[in-house]
Amino acid sequence: MVKTWMNRGLPLLLALAGSSLAQDTAPLKLTLKDAVALALKQNPQVILANLEVSQSRQDRLLARSALLPQANGTLSEAVNRLNVQALIGLSFPGIPQHVGPFEVFQGGAVFNAPLFDLTLWRRYKSSQLGVESRRAQETTVREESVMLVVSQYLGCQRAAADVAAAQSRADLAQAVYDQSADLQKNGVGTGIDTLRANVQLQNEKQRVIVAHTQLDTSLFGLARLLNVDPHRSLEIADQVSFFDTPDISLDQTLEKAYAARPELRAVLNEEQRAALDSRTAADQRLPKISFSGFWLEQGLTPASIIPAYQYEGSLIVPIFTGGRIQADRAKADLAIRQLQQQEQELRNRIALEVKTAVAQVDAARNEVTVANLGIQLAREEVTEARDRFQAGVANNIEVITAQDELSRANDNQIGALYRYNQARADLAHAMGQMEALYAR
Repeated sequence: MVKTWMNRGLPLLLALAGSSLAQDTAPLKLTLKDAVALALKQNPQVILANLEVSQSRQDRLLARSALLPQANGTLSEAVNRLNVQALIGLSFPGIPQHVGPFEVFQGGAVFNAPLFDLTLWRRYKSSQLGVESRRAQETTVREESVMLVVSQYLGCQRAAADVAAAQSRADLAQAVYDQSADLQKNGVGTGIDTLRANVQLQNEKQRVIVAHTQLDTSLFGLARLLNVDPHRSLEIADQVSFFDTPDISLDQTLEKAYAARPELRAVLNEEQRAALDSRTAADQRLPKISFSGFWLEQGLTPASIIPAYQYEGSLIVPIFTGGRIQADRAKADLAIRQLQQQEQELRNRIALEVKTAVAQVDAARNEVTVANLGIQLAREEVTEARDRFQAGVANNIEVITAQDELSRANDNQIGALYRYNQARADLAHAMGQMEALYAR
């Protein structure tokens, strides 16, 4: 019975294991949206940025706790022996030198609460702005991650288009070679025509090899960005979208870019934090009022304990701090000036990026229109040259020349489409809309 199960079950287990292994190593097909989503999920920089946001939230909670009352429970038993002469600094006849040993039992609550301390409030407000700054920095990391993935994916689409175009030209070269050989066989064509067509065919085959290598290299780079298992290959699932030229619906005003760019939001938040730090330093000159005390059950033995308590209100007025407050204010003012310079430089850079991206999008759109017309004319030229060659009106030099023109037109079209899609991504990045455009 066991032997029969082994004979039947072992092949089944091996088949299941092989099926599972085949699933793990199957090519991973990704659309552009899938690639962006995977990058935002697995990119280490994005994960670290999320952790920093969580850490800033805990810093805010710590700052808030300083504003709230604090209370601790206490329970103790102490044995004391005191030197009376050492405590009062004198010795008196009849008074013993020491007291004790005696035990003290006590248990209860100790508490304190700030009633008026503007510095603690300023620090709490600063911690809230710190959370917003971290969120803006996280958004910056996400935008940059999306930008890298989109650019690499576009490179893969361009490489795939190059492969398709190269294969199409190789098929055309094969047809021209077959046509030349057939005409030579029938005594209409010449050997030089066949040889010329064969040279062109080999050139096109070599271009196919180069295009495939470039595609594989681009896919390896995409897998590296996505942190995919190196044993698993990638495939792009929407090659056709590369040839689309969708309209850009982004509001391309500088005000929208200033409002959306997370880097600028982070700098503005840091400016507000620096201003709070300056006010915090100034508020250190103000009085601070606090309330503290304890309530205990206290006695020499557990049986003799009675309630004992102390309530205390305190007022602290800074008189002389050795220049610490002035130094804190000067340091905060310098930080504000530095951040204002960063803000101005960042605004100038954003304006340049937006204007450059808009100009590149317009130019690339015109390039695509011209390139599409060029490839249409090149295909017509190839068809007409082949007809003339088939009719014996001309040799296949015209066909080879038309093939070269078609190759150039293909390169122009693919390059124009790539530049348009990349310019579209650059504009979305300049407007702070990468994730909104490509991940949703």
